[in-house]
Amino acid sequence: MEERIILVDQNDREIGSEEKLKAHSNGAKLHRAFSIFVFNSKGETMLQKRAMTKYHSPGLWTNTCCSHPNYGESIIGAAHRKLRQEMGFDCDMDERFSFTYKAEVGNGLTEWEYDHVLFGRYDKDPMLNPEEAEEWKWISLDDLKKDAERNPKAYTAWLRIIIDRIIDERKKG
Repeated sequence: MEERIILVDQNDREIGSEEKLKAHSNGAKLHRAFSIFVFNSKGETMLQKRAMTKYHSPGLWTNTCCSHPNYGESIIGAAHRKLRQEMGFDCDMDERFSFTYKAEVGNGLTEWEYDHVLFGRYDKDPMLNPEEAEEWKWISLDDLKKDAERNPKAYTAWLRIIIDRIIDERKKG
């Protein structure tokens, strides 16, 4: 079945839909996305290492879960669906902010996303879907920032772009 994602303008107003891979090729089209950061009671965030079979950014460390809502699906509904699908759990989440970025992600693909960032809380181990993620770990934001600066090629483009904003948002409470 064709997976269609939501195309948006610079103000996140819906302007249509596009097949997912097509939206990421040919210079990309701006589309709606979300990034979930799940924190434990120690304040660490859960990272996943993307499966080697992913269509872009395989084998790279990234935030807990990220994806696109399907056409006609809400951000929060898609976030719960994908968190269960990729990491094998669900938790309460709230949207903290959104931002737009554009980055080449390999295989001739470009992410140009209006990304909604959600925070959640969870203290147990995930049950990874091996088609989505091959490893996971808890890490403090300070350690994540330091490692991403030392080893940028180990992390996804969007995580490197957003880490400072995540740290700022966590300081706000």
